This record gives sequence, structure tokens and C-alpha cells, in this order.
Amino acid sequence: MVGHNVSHSNIKTKRRFLPALSPATLQSDALGQAFRLRISNAALRTLDFRGGLDAFLTKAKDEDLSPRALKIKKQVKAKLAAQAAA
Repeated sequence: MVGHNVSHSNIKTKRRFLPALSPATLQSDALGQAFRLRISNAALRTLDFRGGLDAFLTKAKDEDLSPRALKIKKQVKAKLAAQAAA
């Protein structure tokens, strides 16, 4: 988002509102591996609500994920497909 910094004299200068990202270590049950990602607190709450990293990534749209999360999603899908075939 964009907005303005407004001074005491009411001078407006452009500014950006960036998301508050925090580092988190997330465990993948399918891969048996932990991943360190920088995610927002809202995303962390969504992960808990959806049932973990694997469930969140399989349901998420590719456009909404970062390139690193897309790589993890492909690994998870391949592992789940291999488990279903066996």
C-alpha cells in the first residue's frame, strides 16, 4: 500500500506500507524437513488454521506464493503423489 507521511505543518510526502515479515521455521510433515521462511503474522495464523505447511501449500494458488515457497510446494506434491502411488 502507499500513503502519506503528514508533518505537523501538514506537508504530505509519499511513503509505502510494507508487511511486517518475521522469520519462522516451518516443519513439513511430508518431507520430514524444516524450512526457514520470512512470513507475516497473518500468514502464520493461516498456516495454523489450515493444518500446517503441507496443507497450506497444496491449497494455495501459485500466483500467491514466493519462488521459494513454489519450490517447496512442488517437492511436497511430488512426495504426496509418490506416497499415493505406492
